[in-house]
Amino acid sequence: MPKNIIKLSEIVQYQSGAIVSKEIARKPTGTVTAFAFANGQGLSEHTAPFDAIVQILDGQAKITISGEEHILSAGEIIVMPANEPHSLTSLSDFKMLLTMIKS
Repeated sequence: MPKNIIKLSEIVQYQSGAIVSKEIARKPTGTVTAFAFANGQGLSEHTAPFDAIVQILDGQAKITISGEEHILSAGEIIVMPANEPHSLTSLSDFKMLLTMIKS
């Protein structure tokens, strides 16, 4: 496979009881990072100064934005607006692609 083609389903692997991440791209205007969350893992509520797009690649997750819960499955995306509190909980093993937009 050529270096510039990435198979998203294989870029990060599940690890029991852990969250695994791999940065795919970093530019002044934003980042793209792949994550694999083991079932039951998550990120506690926090804010970020930039908009972020989460694309679910595999499995299912609950994403809460400003107190509103959203259940997302493979093939779905959600925008997390800048400066809004959000958290994430895996409902199964799941993988996501996070695109942080800084401009």
